[in-house]
Amino acid sequence: MTAIRGAAAITGAASGIGRALGLELAQRGCDLALADRDEAGLKALAAEIGSTRKVTLHRVDVGEPDDIVQFANEAIAAHPALGIVVNNAGVALMGSFEEIDQAQMDWLFDINFWGVVHGTRAFLPHLKTRSEAHIVNLSSIFGIIAPPGQSAYAAAKFAVRGFSESVRHELAVAGSPVRLSVVHPGGVATAIARNSRTGVGVTDNARRAQSIERFENAARTTPKDAALRIIRGIEKNEPRILIGNDARFMDLLQRFRPGTYWAPLQRKLEKMAKGT
Repeated sequence: MTAIRGAAAITGAASGIGRALGLELAQRGCDLALADRDEAGLKALAAEIGSTRKVTLHRVDVGEPDDIVQFANEAIAAHPALGIVVNNAGVALMGSFEEIDQAQMDWLFDINFWGVVHGTRAFLPHLKTRSEAHIVNLSSIFGIIAPPGQSAYAAAKFAVRGFSESVRHELAVAGSPVRLSVVHPGGVATAIARNSRTGVGVTDNARRAQSIERFENAARTTPKDAALRIIRGIEKNEPRILIGNDARFMDLLQRFRPGTYWAPLQRKLEKMAKGT
């Protein structure tokens, strides 16, 4: 079992799951290196945590590899006992494959996939020097199932899953003290849909509004509950952390119907979106 102690580095910490994780880890005695592009959000979080823990704030765009390297160097220097890294930052992109262009797909991959890879690479040498350490990489339930209209997002989150599972196996074979969990949240009540970009080929603004409304109606897990589930997963060294009844249902469905899950799942999602 991994102990929650020392210090943790969290990307995407200004809002959503990252913010909730910062609050919960601080309550458990962790010092924190908090990273985000939203400096005002980071300052608000630090103020809420207060002076009981050492908290450092870092303006980081995880789509920029140099930013991540600098973040790792600064976080380790400020928190030598750092033993938990949460690669949480992520973005969304609405539109079918033909409605998004390559530049938009590259933008999403730079953040959702390469941000995780670069974050893992930047912190891993330090983590290997600790007696125990833990990497948490955020995938999604869309790293297990792939709905229409999510080709870029699902591709990146499937990539996070594959990358993370392979690295976890490599660490285990090497007898490393570093553990790795990959997280698959279902619908969590964050602003990711509302803050999403829209494909350049999307001309129907009503469809965007409808998509946001459907997501928010179906997102029934709070960021705090998601954070508590992740912390429990860290403590138990769980390799895969599913968050929410919806994620557990979708995971089970695709196991039984790996090639034909979408039709029954679509019917289920429509009921959830309507609150039934």
